[in-house]
Formats: sequence, C-alpha cells, structure tokens
Amino acid sequence: MSLIILDRDGVINEDSDDFIKSPDEWKPLPGSMEAIAQLKNAGWQIVVATNQSGIARKLFDLDTLHVIHDKMHRLAHEYGGGIDAIFFCPHGPKDGCDCRKPLPGLFTQISQRLNVSLENVPCIGDSLRDIQAAQTAGAQPVLVRTGKGTKTLYAAQGIEDVPVYCDLKQAVNALLAGTLMNSI
Repeated sequence: MSLIILDRDGVINEDSDDFIKSPDEWKPLPGSMEAIAQLKNAGWQIVVATNQSGIARKLFDLDTLHVIHDKMHRLAHEYGGGIDAIFFCPHGPKDGCDCRKPLPGLFTQISQRLNVSLENVPCIGDSLRDIQAAQTAGAQPVLVRTGKGTKTLYAAQGIEDVPVYCDLKQAVNALLAGTLMNSI
C-alpha cells in the first residue's frame, strides 16, 4: 500500500487566519473529499499531519479538535474515501517542541508508528513549513495553491523543484496518472 501525507487547513479544508475553532468552521475545499476518495479507492494509505496551535493558544480544546476531525472522517466516508490517521501538533510557536512544522517531528512519528520510510512519500501542503518538514524528512513535498499556497509560491525560496498544483484534486490526479513528480 502506498502512503501519502496531507496537511489539513488549506489543503483539505478552507484555511483561516483566525484558526478553525469549531466543526462549523471546518469546510472542505471543493474537490478535496473526492480526491481523498480517489486515493483510498486506488489503495493509498492517507495520513494527515497538521499544526494545531489553537490548542496551545486556548482557542479550542482537544475535545473540539476531535469533533472537527470526526466531521472530516465522516465526510471522507460519505464520499467513498477515508483517512487512516491524523497526527497533530498541539503546541504553540514558542513551545520548543519538535513536532511543529517546519520541524520534522510529526513525520518522524508517522514513520515510526507505521514502520515505514518516508523517502519519496508525497506530502501535500500549502505553506513553506509543510514543504520544509517534508524535505527534512526525506519525503516528496508537493505544493497546492489553495490556502496559503499561492502566497507561498511567490514568497518562498528553495522550492523551485517542488511540484505545484491548483488544488488537492489536481495533485491527486497527477499522482494517480504517474506524472506527479514530473510536474512543476
């Protein structure tokens, strides 16, 4: 089974500078649930790796995060897909953890828990920190223009070799067609 790692906010669902603090605020991006279903039906293992510093900032608690993730799981299943695991960093930017992207701690956890190498595993994100964490972990970063992606594309350095797609659906189509790693 092939593995893919997805960022959450800005890739699967709409992003917000004010954080996604409730299930009502969690809204899937157009085509994202269909893309997850395509991956699952093609035999992919789907893992989400997401920074959730709203917990450390006391904007929402773990119970609320679980309800948000329950909504994401339910919608993925309604579209015929599924998400195998969610790894999240609950820490704030100044907490000194190793799991907050751009550090690779979440990716290390995924690798250890699933007992797999992340070498060349596609990791789809919308921010520079997603790209950097994937690169540090030896995975294959992919940038989408949704969320913070367009801003990241024009503001970031060191991502010249990273494939860029309009959204998760387009990236998944390229991946399943075997052209993901060849596109920029």
